[in-house]
Amino acid sequence: MEFETVIGLEIHAQLKTRSKIFCGCSTEFGASPNSHTCQICLGMPGVLPVLNKKVVEYSIKMGLATGSRINTFNQFARKNYFYPDLPKGYQTSQFDLPIVEFGKVEIEVAGKKKVIGITRMHMEEDAGKLIHDDREPVSYVDLNRTGTPLLEIVSEPDMRSPEEAYAYLKKIHAILRYLDICDGNMQEGSFRCDANISLRPVGQVELGTRTELKNMNSFKNVQAALEYEVRRQRDLLLDGEVVTQETLQWDPDRNRTTAMRSKEEAHDYRYFPCPDLIPVVIDESWIEEIRSTLPELPDARKERFVNEYELPEYDAVILTASRDLADYFEEAVKNCGKAKKVSNWIMTEMLRELKGEDVTACNVKAKQLGALLKMVDDGTISGKIAKTVFLEMMESGKDPETVVKEKNLIQVSDTGELRGIVQEIIAANPSQAEDYKGGKTKLMGYFVGQLMQKTKGKANPKIANELFSEELTK
Repeated sequence: MEFETVIGLEIHAQLKTRSKIFCGCSTEFGASPNSHTCQICLGMPGVLPVLNKKVVEYSIKMGLATGSRINTFNQFARKNYFYPDLPKGYQTSQFDLPIVEFGKVEIEVAGKKKVIGITRMHMEEDAGKLIHDDREPVSYVDLNRTGTPLLEIVSEPDMRSPEEAYAYLKKIHAILRYLDICDGNMQEGSFRCDANISLRPVGQVELGTRTELKNMNSFKNVQAALEYEVRRQRDLLLDGEVVTQETLQWDPDRNRTTAMRSKEEAHDYRYFPCPDLIPVVIDESWIEEIRSTLPELPDARKERFVNEYELPEYDAVILTASRDLADYFEEAVKNCGKAKKVSNWIMTEMLRELKGEDVTACNVKAKQLGALLKMVDDGTISGKIAKTVFLEMMESGKDPETVVKEKNLIQVSDTGELRGIVQEIIAANPSQAEDYKGGKTKLMGYFVGQLMQKTKGKANPKIANELFSEELTK
């Protein structure tokens, strides 16, 4: 029996506000435990929350960026459950009247494009964090994160493979980063994902029993966990067993899922309108004002890179994956003028050296990369030397001109100086010279290589080829 995979994602994005959603406490990451708290986010008796306007603005931005409907009348609700890191015993969230509904994004997997629907986005407060002691059976509660504003983005169950889920997750991440409303750091928990997955026989309309995956702190872990769960559920169904509806966690050390608890339904949370917060009423003019501030988004920027810079679509997809990388590319092109050359260097030399880190961590600034490639273009240094210079720049952050001067790497383009060395090499390799004259023209690479060795890579390769061609045909 063949099965179809059905996946829906729930993404929790911490919004980049300076203060929490209902109080003035800082949202800064990494402070001493329980130092960014007050009576409001600790849920003390007699306190009242006040909604942070920026949270509403950022939620509207994300709704507009995904072609969603902005509900001008929306409402907060209490989501009731007990957990040690939830001091009030409930989470202030939204339920039947969310701020955003009915959006979509386009993804591409294996050359095929697909639209993934977004059911809703709603504002809510984050819970605290439990810190488990490895040495003894105790856990500590840090409530700094309590009250940090979240935007929960719930997709339609439109994804049919872990690869599609990965692509959708990356697309939402990119849009949030382009809008500059979430830093997207999965390791710090500011961008988190829960995945609902089920299998059903091919052709069946009804959905199968789903499981929910939690505790996935990287894009690769999300894909790996979904791939494992597809195999696990398929094996159960083929053996005539049933899939239990439950919440699972991903164990990256053992590469498998393990059960956490039974899956809750909406009625388990006993939602009801929050009595401490009035409904949120949004003016249409404010929505249009926010719309006017939207930046160029990933898909539009990708198309522009293809059309304006005449880049292959593959290059454009990589370069626009993050706003910082796209900005870096355009700044480098301004200082170099050769878009494809800049693209090649970023995708090979630079991304290899960054080893997955963000381009903001790169010691070589965009202007410096542009200046380096301009030096190659005007013949000051060779492409080979440029790679040496680039590695030095990555270490020191120095300008390319400074590195070239300090290391004495200026390219030798003096034909008189190079001709003498060329003649010496030909004289020292008479049999290769005769073979070249006999038609083995590929030996030109051998001769040029000899010249590069003698000049420590500083000979101008174009002039070198011309001189060898002249001398070998005399």
